[in-house]
Amino acid sequence: MLGKHILGYLPVQIARAVVGFGGVAVLTRLMPAEMYGQYALALAAMHITAMAFHTWLDAAVARFHARADERGQLASHLATIYTSFALVGAGVLILGGVALWLAPFSMALKSALGFGLAALTLRSLLAIGIESRRAAGEVASYSIFETANILGGFALGIAILMATPLGAAGPIAGMALASLITLFFEFPTQARKSARGKLRKRRAMVYFAYGLPVSISLVFEHLLSAGDRFLIAGLMDEAAVGIYAAGYGLADRTIDILFIWLGTAATPLMIQALEKEGPEAARAVAGQSARVMGLIGFPAAAGLALVAAPLSTVMVGEEYRAGATLILPWIALAGLMKGLMTYYFHESFILKRKTRWMAAIMGVAAVANIGLNLVLIPIFGIAGAAAATLVSYALSLVACAAIGRSLFPLPLPWLDWGRSALATALMAAVVYWLPVSGPALLVLLAKAVCGGGVFVAAALALNIADCRSWLGIAQGWLRPVEASS
Repeated sequence: MLGKHILGYLPVQIARAVVGFGGVAVLTRLMPAEMYGQYALALAAMHITAMAFHTWLDAAVARFHARADERGQLASHLATIYTSFALVGAGVLILGGVALWLAPFSMALKSALGFGLAALTLRSLLAIGIESRRAAGEVASYSIFETANILGGFALGIAILMATPLGAAGPIAGMALASLITLFFEFPTQARKSARGKLRKRRAMVYFAYGLPVSISLVFEHLLSAGDRFLIAGLMDEAAVGIYAAGYGLADRTIDILFIWLGTAATPLMIQALEKEGPEAARAVAGQSARVMGLIGFPAAAGLALVAAPLSTVMVGEEYRAGATLILPWIALAGLMKGLMTYYFHESFILKRKTRWMAAIMGVAAVANIGLNLVLIPIFGIAGAAAATLVSYALSLVACAAIGRSLFPLPLPWLDWGRSALATALMAAVVYWLPVSGPALLVLLAKAVCGGGVFVAAALALNIADCRSWLGIAQGWLRPVEASS
């Protein structure tokens, strides 16, 4: 079942990959480094604000949907969620607007932050509906709305950037407009589902008590991954932020897309298994998820580190390339640690509903990251920020794995992870020693094709994560097409 769900969510991840790579490739060629730095700062502030005030609702939707549906209380569940969003969202808009008016920022940065405030509100409202669909197992509808929103925001953002003088605010304005358009088609269904429900204050408090630590944990986690941009801006300048964000985005976004893909498919199945069949059923789903994470995550991180130079040359503007090449291997490894921690080891706290531990661990990691950045950035520049991120993620990964095991032990598939490491080592040897030279694009394609081919062959030979069965699933999907042809 997990393999089928993973393939079902593939369109969303393709859209995220297009936007993740395309955004860096296009925006670093349309924006000077200072403007891209303003865009990166506004985007980081937007995500942190959304996580602080709205993500607790998404977490409650994901965790309690199956239980509400099982008990015939889905309408009240959704009504409670949407009413809570309306109250919180109004407060965020008012306080955020006042804060922007008073802030001593440049007009360009204020404009980007203002559009970010609108975008995070619209996106958070949309997220409730599509998270509800994901929790219900509606893979197709989730994929349609999420893919449309992601690609629409990217296309509209580029168009606004090129056609208006909004500068750094342009791509963020596109995100806001895309969320508004997607809501026009998605929200009516959710409104009908919640129409007969009523706000349950006690239930809202339960959701808040569960979701607030998740939000705090994600805020700290985002500070860990993006907070260094504010420190770089203060200790260096906005142009350095732009260069760092470009290199960081190439590595972290690639790894993040893969783990979001796996987490999107696995988390609802774990929760449903826990609610309907018990802890052992949830652990079985978790073990399968962990094996797949090793299968996909290990070669992705190693591959990015090995092709840092040609990838940076192809994907980012000339002004950004040296910095991107410098930090990309560090961030690739940090991204692997972040993915395993967030989308696997955090499940112990979510399934056990002990989310305060998540917040505590990520809080300590965020503070450690700030301290390391303050020491390393003045000495090593953006390389110091990348090293601080790597060390902080390593510490938080170990802490999450150790503490989570005492709450809700998850399987540790050492055999499959060892096989993935072996196949990754074979791939790395081929990529490193491949005798190819010439234009960066040719080098990148040659290394990617040869390395990918070696890894796929090794993975199938070792049957890592039972990947041979995926071929059967794909053949089953293709048969109706062949028959109709």
